[in-house]
Amino acid sequence: MRPAYIYTQRAAGDVPSTVRNLLLSTKELQDTLRRWSVNQATETQVSDVFVQIGTDFNATIHAFAYHRIELSDIHSFPKDLRTVLEQCLAEDPSPQMLSHFMPEVRQILARLLRGLQSRQEQWRAVGGQVPIIPFDSQR
Repeated sequence: MRPAYIYTQRAAGDVPSTVRNLLLSTKELQDTLRRWSVNQATETQVSDVFVQIGTDFNATIHAFAYHRIELSDIHSFPKDLRTVLEQCLAEDPSPQMLSHFMPEVRQILARLLRGLQSRQEQWRAVGGQVPIIPFDSQR
């Protein structure tokens, strides 16, 4: 069963909402992969979350572009993630398979997060009042 994440509506250039949605999608991917590894989610469900990540990633790119903040250093994120997901899903689901591929998935997600965090100053410079990535006390 897919978690009931609440995705916020986004206006043109709404960087905080698009980033929030993207981060929620990446968390959902990690959960769906965990469920896939124990046969509680299908490849199709993992693929659906990946498609949502792609949609959220594109919205994020466009929101930053609206403010003339480029993100070319993270443009390979969807391709990099897709590559590792295809390798993972080509295997039979198991916790061992997941533990083999999750470090690379997390590394790709960490590169995305660092790329977004590195834009905090540029975001403030264009008048962004809300942090791009809010403080999360559970981290």
